[in-house]
Amino acid sequence: MNARSILWKVAYLGVTGGVFMIDQTTKAWAARVLRFGGDRPIISGFLNFAYTHNTGVAFSMLDDHGSTGRWGLSAVAMVAAVLVLYFFWRTPRTDDRILGALALLLAGIVGNVTDRLRLGFVIDFIDVQFGNWHYPTFNVADMAIVIGAGLLMLDMILSKRNEKPEARSKKPKVSGENVDA
Repeated sequence: MNARSILWKVAYLGVTGGVFMIDQTTKAWAARVLRFGGDRPIISGFLNFAYTHNTGVAFSMLDDHGSTGRWGLSAVAMVAAVLVLYFFWRTPRTDDRILGALALLLAGIVGNVTDRLRLGFVIDFIDVQFGNWHYPTFNVADMAIVIGAGLLMLDMILSKRNEKPEARSKKPKVSGENVDA
């Protein structure tokens, strides 16, 4: 890996740090302003800021496991962060979609595990609803994880689509088979 590639990857990690800081800053704002001040409607009937805390994982699953759940989920998140960082450094510099996706995943994972280790729960405050439909409350770290995962899925779809059709349909040659016959 040359110096230019390292600098590009460090820039992506700068994006990770920026998203992490936005996440932590907005969570601190939510804790200070919304926790005791009540909900704030942003777009009536659609978007509200409402303070909640989540001791579980996505959609509050596993939230009834107390301290064991807190430390177990934190350990899993830290392993995930290490794996994301490993794949980040192994990804070629030219693969911007993957690098961006991994940078966002890392920011989201670290943002939520920071809350879990520091507070024992994750602060959520973005509340979206449409009529009777209500999406679970989330935060900036959750958005980073979803966007990062979406970019990885998009890359898988586009990579498959960009394969040459003849490469997908070629059958491997069986040894001893006469091709010219």
